Amino acid sequence: MKYILILMFALLINGCAIFGSPTELDDTKGLTAERIYQLGEEKMRDKDYDKAIVYFGKLESRYPNGRYAAQAQLETAYAHYKKQDPVLAVAAADRFIKLHPNHPNVDYAYYLKGLAVFNERGVIEKLTKQKISDRDPRALRDSFVTFKELVSRYPNSRYAKDSTQRMVYLANSLAEHEIDVARYYMKRQAYLAAVNRCKYVLEYFPQTPSVEESLVIMISAYDLMSLEDLKNDTLRILQTNYPNSPMLGKGVPSDERVWWKFWEGLL
Repeated sequence: MKYILILMFALLINGCAIFGSPTELDDTKGLTAERIYQLGEEKMRDKDYDKAIVYFGKLESRYPNGRYAAQAQLETAYAHYKKQDPVLAVAAADRFIKLHPNHPNVDYAYYLKGLAVFNERGVIEKLTKQKISDRDPRALRDSFVTFKELVSRYPNSRYAKDSTQRMVYLANSLAEHEIDVARYYMKRQAYLAAVNRCKYVLEYFPQTPSVEESLVIMISAYDLMSLEDLKNDTLRILQTNYPNSPMLGKGVPSDERVWWKFWEGLL
């Protein structure tokens, strides 16, 4: 029995050493929601985002229905964003949007969600300085859709202008990605697949600079597949919309089958 008591006492001491005393575990006991929120804000200013998240979590669990709870949820999303944890930032922003669809700052939740995905980059991408158009397009599309929803729902939001600019950038990047894939298919003689990628650009990103190259690739692909009518129709579209295209000037190969290769040489 004596040894059992000694062992239990030793475990108790070790537990306190590892986990801390009850006072150390919860330094917010008895504090108001406003004071806990202030502590979280202080940690945010100190860039101690982990501790800030802890404070905001305690605030929400202790005062779930107060005005500070909603703000704590939004601050939690921002803290995850600053920690460069896009998955948790998006989850926190989505939770805020679901719980507070009519909150005056819900537009900021959409904006933060779009930013979190927009800035998401892997370690390899950072080291290699990979172009954004070379990335997995799913994250780019998710960011585009979020910014578009923000602009559509809240056109007068203070974040609408910046969101619109980011949408233009994302649309250009997504179109460039489709063109990169179309070039890949052309090199492997998968001409129909290349045409489909170019059609996607024409349908979903008609205002991007990639449209002209899409038409050039389509002309070459149709020529290689001996689809004269489709080739001529696409050529007329190029001539109408891009009368000054370098593909319509002097020095361009007469054989449209090599136009896409010639275009790559102009880039």
